[in-house]
Amino acid sequence: MSLTSPDAAPKARRGRLLTVWTPEDKAFWVREGSAIANVNLWISVPALFLAFAVWQMWSVVAVNLPNLGFKYTENELFWLAALPALSGATLRIFYSFMVPVFGGRRWTALTTASLLLPTIGVGLAVQDPDTPYSTMLILALLCGLGGGNFSSSMSNISFFFPKERKGSALGLNAGLGNLGVSSVQFLAPLVITLGILGPWAGGPQTAQLSGAHGGPTEIWAQNAAFIWVPFIIIVSMLAWAGMHDIADAKASFREQAVIFQRKHNWIMCFLYLGTFGSFIGFSAGFPLLIKYLYPDIRPLQYAWLGPLVGAMARPFGGWLSDRMGGARVTFWTFFWMTLGVLGVMASLPSGQSPGSFYGFLLSFLFLFFLTGIGNGSTFAMIPVIFNTLAQRRHAADGPDGQIRADTEGAKESAAVLGFSGAMGAYGGFFIPKSFGTSFELTGTPYAALVFFVIFYAVSIAVTWWYYSRRRAEIPC
Repeated sequence: MSLTSPDAAPKARRGRLLTVWTPEDKAFWVREGSAIANVNLWISVPALFLAFAVWQMWSVVAVNLPNLGFKYTENELFWLAALPALSGATLRIFYSFMVPVFGGRRWTALTTASLLLPTIGVGLAVQDPDTPYSTMLILALLCGLGGGNFSSSMSNISFFFPKERKGSALGLNAGLGNLGVSSVQFLAPLVITLGILGPWAGGPQTAQLSGAHGGPTEIWAQNAAFIWVPFIIIVSMLAWAGMHDIADAKASFREQAVIFQRKHNWIMCFLYLGTFGSFIGFSAGFPLLIKYLYPDIRPLQYAWLGPLVGAMARPFGGWLSDRMGGARVTFWTFFWMTLGVLGVMASLPSGQSPGSFYGFLLSFLFLFFLTGIGNGSTFAMIPVIFNTLAQRRHAADGPDGQIRADTEGAKESAAVLGFSGAMGAYGGFFIPKSFGTSFELTGTPYAALVFFVIFYAVSIAVTWWYYSRRRAEIPC
């Protein structure tokens, strides 16, 4: 007979609901918190990976449409690449607040399953060159379902980890999830060359490829969308069966809406627009930029490298921020991003000069690397900022005030992580659309790049003033 009382240490689990969740308690964390948190993280990662793959599917599909006989202008193609970011960013505003309302397990499973709508729809539409442009626009908007998932995913994972581990955990979740962008751009050119999905996926189309080895060839363009369907089904079921909901994380929209009164919520939205907005916007526009600036280069041979570099850098940005401070890392990230854009501008074709494709490529890879670092560092800043604000508000309340500050700080941090993710995602619309507009008005992307230099310079000043200078309002 055991001499240990079963009530000596409260258990965290009640089925898939965590009724006790105190990750700041080191004994609890070692005993069971770490294992549970890591299970949820490692299911969240493939769910977010698929969300990003579906969200950025049009960056690949739009490049191939002219080869398949679709008669769209340059600006119309940039619209198709940009619209998923517009709808995804808008959905993120709502998704930011859903985890505390519905629970992370339920919401992750349902939103992952919703990705079946755009993948099946795009797979059917690209097989017919007579598909109306309006239908393509609707399908591009539906791909925004994948973009919305990011905010709820980051909000959910932020609840599971203690403060000193949030930066690394969020960096891993987002960084490995971001790999979905490079994966869709890398895998699509491979899977469309083979009828690997069998007759149910449809027959091949004849494509007229460009470049040195161009010419008519058979491809299965629908595979770029259909290849994700079985994985979406599997991961949705895995999320439902393996993830958890946290009872203490429950909160109504009204409780979370307090972040709209917090000045630093809006400041961090602006900074995240500069980091993640640049990552997702460059990812969407990079293939089309290569296509129109360097017509002898096959875009999809190189386009996937940028998102891969950015995604791989993001966990490092979170890790570096946990050690050096997120504000310092963010400040220098924007400084070097300004120089990176100048490098892109110096490589552009102009007049009789063909420009330097490899200078252009290396400058963009440098930019992608910096966006990954900045994505990690800005998200590492948010929990520090809002926990600090909560501690200041409850500093005179004694021990009970400390508990309230921890709970309040965690909930506000989660809401701001989601909401800033929504605002940042609008960069995925504005950047490719600005490229398209610049091409339409001037014939080059130069005007758009000048605007980016100005934006990054302002971001440097904002980061320094509020967070990284010696007497900053909230050093972090």
